[in-house]
Amino acid sequence: MIEIHAVTIDAHDPYEIATWWSKATGLPLGEGDKPGDDEIMLRTKQDPFVLFIRVPEGKTVKNRLHLDVNGTEGRTRDQEVERLVELGATIFDDLRKPDGTGWVTMLDPEGNEFCVCRSQAEREATAG
Repeated sequence: MIEIHAVTIDAHDPYEIATWWSKATGLPLGEGDKPGDDEIMLRTKQDPFVLFIRVPEGKTVKNRLHLDVNGTEGRTRDQEVERLVELGATIFDDLRKPDGTGWVTMLDPEGNEFCVCRSQAEREATAG
């Protein structure tokens, strides 16, 4: 048996993109992480944590792995999409459906895909 210790994301500038994700998630950077470091940790409440690591090449194709995120504290999928756009993300593919289901595929400032899904409250409201 194994356990997932970290989810690692390749980055041109680990500190810059980790700082963006910190603003998006509210999670703190690793203790002592600073600009110019080759590895920057985004601390989660428990493993796995997210690690941004410097690589020399840029992103050229679709991610084979991506994060799915959803709003917390009563925030809806649509509110989160708007907030993330204001932080610098872009909408890549809008797969929201008229019945309220679906998701939005977005790109972080370095072009990494992630999906914004409905919140738990939104899923429960349409389930019943």
